[in-house]
Amino acid sequence: MGDLPEAVLFACSHNAVRSPMGEALLKHLLGHRIYVDSVGVRPQEIDGFVLEVMDELGIDMSKHRAKSFDDLEDTSYDLIISLSPEAQHQAVELTRTMACDVEFWNTFDPSIIEGSRETRLQAYRAVRDQLRKRIEQRFTLDLKPDR
Repeated sequence: MGDLPEAVLFACSHNAVRSPMGEALLKHLLGHRIYVDSVGVRPQEIDGFVLEVMDELGIDMSKHRAKSFDDLEDTSYDLIISLSPEAQHQAVELTRTMACDVEFWNTFDPSIIEGSRETRLQAYRAVRDQLRKRIEQRFTLDLKPDR
């Protein structure tokens, strides 16, 4: 666990879909071994499809409250993972004078998908599963929660 960051921030455009998923998945996989948070460039209320597809994994996100970079009480992160181009730009600006790694995981925004409820849910599941796989690859260690 020597290379495990102490604090990770996920960032996307609205903190309503991708970054809250990333935050919840990493917390679920690593328990409370590291501090994890998420923000958006222009925060919006959590997307209902996110609540549904995360609940399929037993992860309750009903208490998530969207926030912006300006809402952060502390910016002492070891790693910022940006999931959209505008979040990447904001993360780079934030870290100009900080010793913080920034990784860009360009992630599809499933909220733009139109169609039936099932079609839309499938898009959200695909993003959820892609994020989980990427998190498991990035944080290669025993991912069993310490709870």
